[in-house]
Amino acid sequence: MIKSPVVRIVGDNIETQILNLKEAQNIAYDLGLDLVEISPSANPPVCKVIDYKKFLYEQKKKMKEIKAKTAKVVVKEIRFGPNTDDHDFNFKLNHAIKFLKEGAKVKADVFFKGRSIVYKEQGEIILLRFADELSEYGKVEMLPKMEGKRMIIIISPKKLK
Repeated sequence: MIKSPVVRIVGDNIETQILNLKEAQNIAYDLGLDLVEISPSANPPVCKVIDYKKFLYEQKKKMKEIKAKTAKVVVKEIRFGPNTDDHDFNFKLNHAIKFLKEGAKVKADVFFKGRSIVYKEQGEIILLRFADELSEYGKVEMLPKMEGKRMIIIISPKKLK
């Protein structure tokens, strides 16, 4: 698949040199390896003499390791009404504490149905009280904000020492 007539070859136990494509392929064939184009935009293009299947396997392995190292952010959602009473509030607060201890973000929202939209202040009070109660376990990432018929707040967990 290599198009260039002249290439620079590199690899383990091989002296870096510029050869025509046929000679480079012969060197790779003699060693029982493959000639793989690494940098096609270089002048001349760089080709490496390696075992292609092993190369693909190692690349796949590196990608898997990188994927495993990335932290997955979990967002748990808790919903209130504008007239949520203390018992329900405390029940949901305990769930939020558990979620934050597990390392998940908590997205709390007050959903306004129908005419209850006139009680926006009550919804904001509930969310601010919720954030204040959770201040020991997490920090407010986003203050209460209206999005349509919902008022949303996001709390992320504090790093444990």
